[in-house]
Amino acid sequence: MTIDDYINQNSTPEDDVLKELNRETHLKVLAPRMLSGNIQGKLLESISKMIQPKTILELGTYTGYSAICMAKGLSPNGVLHTIEINDELESIIRKYIKKVDFESKIKLHIGDALTIIPSMEMEFDLVFIDADKRLYSQYYDLVIDKLKPGGFIIADNVLWGEKVIEAIQQNDLYTKGIVDFNNKIIKDNRVENFILPLRDGISIIRKKTT
Repeated sequence: MTIDDYINQNSTPEDDVLKELNRETHLKVLAPRMLSGNIQGKLLESISKMIQPKTILELGTYTGYSAICMAKGLSPNGVLHTIEINDELESIIRKYIKKVDFESKIKLHIGDALTIIPSMEMEFDLVFIDADKRLYSQYYDLVIDKLKPGGFIIADNVLWGEKVIEAIQQNDLYTKGIVDFNNKIIKDNRVENFILPLRDGISIIRKKTT
């Protein structure tokens, strides 16, 4: 038994729909490791339930697992806006949004987050960044002014296979993107943050109220 096995055995299991989505993703979709999975999903769900956000923005839907988890914590009549650039994933995303009866809770946007975010005339209580690692800093710059004071940004993969503590190869734009993002956050006096060493690293960022 590994420590991950022990953690999973002693944590609330996936519900039936998420279990089905997890299985279908691994059977049919490239790079299934991108799926949040039960433990990270429970973290996102728990944070959302604690905040009870009216509005959530997710960058990088993949097959919809994390969106469904966070939508469980929405306040009554709350909405989660999620952006996915890969239109080939739209059918599976919509399939599972329908299975959990969240069609009124989750609004899917297919396209480039860099062009979609500026068109969103709303504020968010919670933002989850899990899209192109090279563009994390650009995403952050686009969402920080749309985040309500006291709101949270959660950024995934901020340890990037521990490459963040190694010398960056000149052509490794993904690691550079993550390192630049982490440096930007720690220097931004508008926010406070900490990194959880869960899976590939999750940064929990809170926008200060004063």
